[in-house]
Amino acid sequence: MKEQHTTERYTLADLENWSKATQDADPPIRLGVLGDPVAHSLSPQMQNAALRACKIDMQYARFHIRANELRSALRFLRALDFVGVNLTVPHKIAAFAQMDHSEESASRAGAVNTIRVRDRKLLGSNTDGEGFLRAIRTEFSVDVRDLRVLILGAGGGAGHAIAWQCALENCERLVLVNRTYEKAQALAERLRPFFAGPRVLGPAARLEATAWDEAALRAQLADVDLIVNATPLGMNPSDPSPIPARLLAPHHMVFDCVYGPSKTSLLRAADEAGARGANGLSMLLHQGALSFSIWFDREAPIDVMRAALL
Repeated sequence: MKEQHTTERYTLADLENWSKATQDADPPIRLGVLGDPVAHSLSPQMQNAALRACKIDMQYARFHIRANELRSALRFLRALDFVGVNLTVPHKIAAFAQMDHSEESASRAGAVNTIRVRDRKLLGSNTDGEGFLRAIRTEFSVDVRDLRVLILGAGGGAGHAIAWQCALENCERLVLVNRTYEKAQALAERLRPFFAGPRVLGPAARLEATAWDEAALRAQLADVDLIVNATPLGMNPSDPSPIPARLLAPHHMVFDCVYGPSKTSLLRAADEAGARGANGLSMLLHQGALSFSIWFDREAPIDVMRAALL
């Protein structure tokens, strides 16, 4: 089997002339990830390891698809012999409207990160929330339902899905932070029924939307255990930390959905404060395993996938 070069990626033009673009591909490419940017994605090495381990004769590739190309790309996927795809930034929300059918996980979040192609129809799912739950359990040996959680970037995509999952788990407390405060507020209203009952002894409200400024964050962080960065801040090494180190405390757990070869500024800030931190690699692993199960109706070889990522 030919190994694909790690940063090789296909484009919309390749999808349009698919048989020509992939005449040398062996085994055939029938899965992939669509994003912009997409060269950094580790999904191919993880999914291709799983396909080899399960002796499934196909491979998974990267597709550099811009926002204005998504509709066309999905139209080509229907006609080609694809099993499914993953979606990453900036496509998760836009793709939701293009689905023929959506699982509840996608409908709740208003976003799709996994598509299964069946009989030229697109079936949308979202494995962000469940992937997040499993990652937190793996990284911190604790369940989300027992935590007070603050989510940065709760307005869309992964943050939205994670907020829903925290509500479904009936976590102790949930604080939604977003650059556009109105988006966080609107989501809080939708989640309010989940937080009607009393849990935490103390004055802090169980569900709040708050402004993204230092004073507001400082006030919230005293009553928070887990801080989640669901924004793209950290994808560039030069990005500032979404929360300054001076606001973090040793009791905090910090989960950054961003993953990369080096620590993000948020995780460096957590180190500085004596807090425990973890990057998004374990979430990628669990999301990927859930996607594999959706495509093939079988358990994913998670140990093989984990080894491929590490």
